[in-house]
Amino acid sequence: MTSTNDIRQSFLDFFAGKGHKAIASAPLIPQADPTLMFVNAGMVPFKNVFTGLESAPAPCATSSQKCVRAGGKHNDLDNVGYTARHHTFFEMLGNFSFGDYFKEDAISHAWELLTKVWGIAADKLTVTVYHDDDEAFALWQRISGLPDERIIRIATDDNFWSMGDTGPCGPCSEIFYDHGDHIPGGPPGSPDEDGDRFVEIWNLVFMQYDRDADGTLNPLPKPSIDTGMGLERIAAVLQGTHDNYRTDTFEELISASVRLTGSDDADNAGHRIIADHLRSTSFLIADGVLPANEGRGYVLRRIMRRAMRHAHLLGASEPLMHRLVPTLVSQMGQAYPELARAQPLIAETLEREEIRFRKTLDKGLKLLDEAVADLKAGDTLPGQTAFKLYDTYGFPYDLTEDALRAQDISVDRAGFDAAMAEQKAAARAAWKGSGETASDDIWFDIAEREGSTEFTGYTALRGDGVVVALIRDGAEVDALKADDSGILLTNQTPFYGESGGQEGDSGTVLSGDNQIASVETVSKPLGRLHAHHITMTDGALTTGDTVTLRVDGGRRDRLRANHSATHLLHAALRRHLGEHVTQKGSLVAEDRLRFDFSHPKAVTPEEIAAIQAEVNAQIRGNDAVQTRLMAPDDAVAAGALALFGEKYGDEVRVLSMGAWDDSDYSVELCGGTHVNALGDIGLLHIASESAVSGGVRRIEALTGEAARDWLVQRDHALQEAASALKTSPAEVTERVAALVQERKKLEQELAESRKKLALAGNAGGGDDKPAADESIGDVRFRGQCFDGLNPKELRGLLDNAKADLGSGVAVMIAVNDGRAAAAVGVTDDLVESHSAVDLVRVAVEALGGKGGGGRPDMAQGGGPNGDAADDALAAVRAAIAG
Repeated sequence: MTSTNDIRQSFLDFFAGKGHKAIASAPLIPQADPTLMFVNAGMVPFKNVFTGLESAPAPCATSSQKCVRAGGKHNDLDNVGYTARHHTFFEMLGNFSFGDYFKEDAISHAWELLTKVWGIAADKLTVTVYHDDDEAFALWQRISGLPDERIIRIATDDNFWSMGDTGPCGPCSEIFYDHGDHIPGGPPGSPDEDGDRFVEIWNLVFMQYDRDADGTLNPLPKPSIDTGMGLERIAAVLQGTHDNYRTDTFEELISASVRLTGSDDADNAGHRIIADHLRSTSFLIADGVLPANEGRGYVLRRIMRRAMRHAHLLGASEPLMHRLVPTLVSQMGQAYPELARAQPLIAETLEREEIRFRKTLDKGLKLLDEAVADLKAGDTLPGQTAFKLYDTYGFPYDLTEDALRAQDISVDRAGFDAAMAEQKAAARAAWKGSGETASDDIWFDIAEREGSTEFTGYTALRGDGVVVALIRDGAEVDALKADDSGILLTNQTPFYGESGGQEGDSGTVLSGDNQIASVETVSKPLGRLHAHHITMTDGALTTGDTVTLRVDGGRRDRLRANHSATHLLHAALRRHLGEHVTQKGSLVAEDRLRFDFSHPKAVTPEEIAAIQAEVNAQIRGNDAVQTRLMAPDDAVAAGALALFGEKYGDEVRVLSMGAWDDSDYSVELCGGTHVNALGDIGLLHIASESAVSGGVRRIEALTGEAARDWLVQRDHALQEAASALKTSPAEVTERVAALVQERKKLEQELAESRKKLALAGNAGGGDDKPAADESIGDVRFRGQCFDGLNPKELRGLLDNAKADLGSGVAVMIAVNDGRAAAAVGVTDDLVESHSAVDLVRVAVEALGGKGGGGRPDMAQGGGPNGDAADDALAAVRAAIAG
C-alpha cells in the first residue's frame, strides 16, 4: 500500500522534476490575506503573487499546504465525523505557474501524474470544463483521449474561479474519480451529482482574466495556473477506499483512540472526530495559536472541546487527547518538523484544556438532558435555554448543538443570539479573521518599484542613503519641507525597523553636515521596507536626494542589551521550567524588556531567583555573541529556536550566546540587533512576573543602568525604612515582622477591652450599666448600640445576650465612621414566631441599607446611616410588637 507520506512526497518530487520549486507549507495563520481566519486553500500564501503585489518565488512552484476550515465563511466543523470527506484540517497539494506555463502543460502534468506515475485507470476518471472553454475541452480530448461524454461542460460558477468581485479569475477544470457503481451518486452535472460515487480529486484553475468593476473580462498578459488536490482524497483513491478516514494516517489515529478509550467500535463517528480534531488542534498550536475566548483561540477551543466531548462519550475516564499526540507526530512529524518541535507544548495544552473542560462537561450534559426531556425528534431547543447552559454553566453552544444532533433536535440559534445580545451592552464585533496587519497598496507599489531596503545597521550606526520615496498624509509626494511630518524611505539605512518585538531606532537625517530632520521611530511595512517616521527641522527633502542617516547610538545600545537579555531569559526559562516554554510575544524597549511565554502556572519566587542568577552568570561570562547566516531548515536542524508563524526568508541570522556544558547556552533565529559580548548587557533584574491569559505568563525586566538605578532606589528605600525603625538594613525584615506581630496583639487586646466595655455597659447610651431588658408583649427584648466596636464582635455579644435572656430577642448595633452594622439574635424557642432574618431587614432599612441575611436564630446586615441606630432599635421593637 502506498502511504500518505509517500503520496505527498511523490507529488512534490514529480513537480520538482518538472522544474517547480518546492515551497514549504506556510503557517496556518494567514500572512497575505487579512480576510481569512486560517489558511484554507493551497493558493492563499501566493495570493499577493497572483494579484501582482509581490514577486513570485520562482516561475513555477509546488507545495503541500496545511489548511484549516473551522471558522468564518469556510467552516466544515459540523460535518466532520459524519461524512467520508469533511475535515477541519487537510493538506492541499498544488502546482502553480506564475506566467510560466498554462493550460496545455497543466492538463498534461495532471494526466501524466494520475495515470502514468500513480497508475490510476483512465476509465475511472471524468473531467469537467467551463461550458465555453473550448480550448480546455480540446486539450483534454487530445492529451487524455477521454471520450466526449467524460469531458463534461459545466455552466455554473463551480467551474469558474475568481479571487473576488474584481481581479484575477478564470475557468476551472475539475478531475473526478469514479469509486464504482456500488456507491450511490452520479457524474458531475447530473441530478445525482451530490452522491459519493464521483469524487473531485483535483481542481485546475486557469487564471487568464482580470475582471473590471463593470464585469468586463480582460485577458491577463501572463496567464497563470493554480491547482489544488486534497491529499486525503487522493490517498483514499490510491489506497483503495472511498472513505478518507480509512486511509493509513487516520487508521493509525483511530486505532490509538480505540485502544485508549477502550471502545471496540472503530466506526463510531466519535473516533473520526477525535482523529480529525487532533490534527487541526495540534497544527494550530504548533503555529502559535492557543485556546482563548475570542478569535482564532476561540475556534481552537471549540474544536478541542468537541473532540473531548466525544472522548467522554466513548468512555475515556481520563484526559485522552494529549496521549494521542505521539501517534500523530510519528505519522506526520517528518513532513512537518514544527509538529515534532512543538510536541511538548501541544501535549501540555491539550491535557490542561481537557482537565479544565471535564469539570463542566458532566454537569452540562446532565442539565442538557433535563432541558430536552420533553422534546422529541424534529423539535427545537429554545435559544434562551441554550444560552443559559452557556452563560451559567459554561456549556458552549456548538456542543449543545452537536450533542442534540443524534436526537434530531435542533437549537434556536436566533434565540440564542438574541439572549446573548440582551445580556451584553455591546456585542463583541464579529470576527472577520485577519492575517497580520494589512498593508496599504502604497507599500507594495514602492517595494515593487524600488525593491527592499538594505539594512546596514548590524555593523554601522551611520550611513548614506538615496531618497527613494516620501510619504505625507498617506500619499507619495515629491518633497517635504520644514515643519512637515512624513515618512522617508531610502535605498539603504542603518536604522532598525520595528519588528520581532524590538522598537525601531531613532536619530537624525543630515544633508551634508546639517540636520534636516529628526527620526522618531522606524516601522517595517511588508517586512522588507524601512519607513523612517520623521519631522523636518530645516531645509527640504526631495526624492533622489542623498542623505546621511545617523542612529541614536546610546538608545541603540540599550535596545541591543535588552534584546540579547531576552534571548538569555528565554533559554533560562526553558532550562528551569521545561521545553514547553515558547515565546508568545515580546517588547524590547530602550528602558525595559517584556517577555511573554507559554507556561500553565505562575513562576515561583525560587524559580525567578534561579533564572535571574543563571542569566547574570552568563552575562558575567562575557562570551562573544556569534552570528551566522543559514538556511532556515539548516538553522533549525542545528538546534536554533524559531518562532513558528514567522515568515523567514531564504537566509536567516542565527544568534548563539553563552556557554552551557559543551554547547551554546542560547541559539535562536533573530533579525534584531544585539550586543557584541554578553558583558555589554551589564546586569539583568526581573522586576515582575504575571499572567497575561490562560497558559501565557509575562516577565518584565531591566538591564544595565536601568537595572542598577532600580536597585539603587530599592536600597535607598531600605535604608530609609531601617532608619525609621531604628535598626540596620539587615534586620529590617525581622523588625517589621515583630511590629506586625505586636500590632496584632494590641488589636486583639483592644478588641477584648471593647468587648468587656460593651458587656459592662451601654457604650451608645453613655452610662456604665447594662441596657435594661424590656418586655414587648410576652417577648423579652434587649437592644444596645456601640460606638467604635468592631462589627465582628457583635455575634459574641448576641450569644451572651441570648444566654442572659433565656428566652427573647437581642439587637446589637455597632457604629463606625458614620456607618452601622446590625445583628439580631432570637432564642430557639421563638424562631418560629420571630425570624432574625426578618427583624434584621427591618433594622437595616431604618439604617438606610438594603437586605441582610443569615439564619432564623441569628442574622446580620448594615446601612450607611449610623445616626439612625436608635431608630433601628425602635423599628425592631415595633416589628416584634406586630
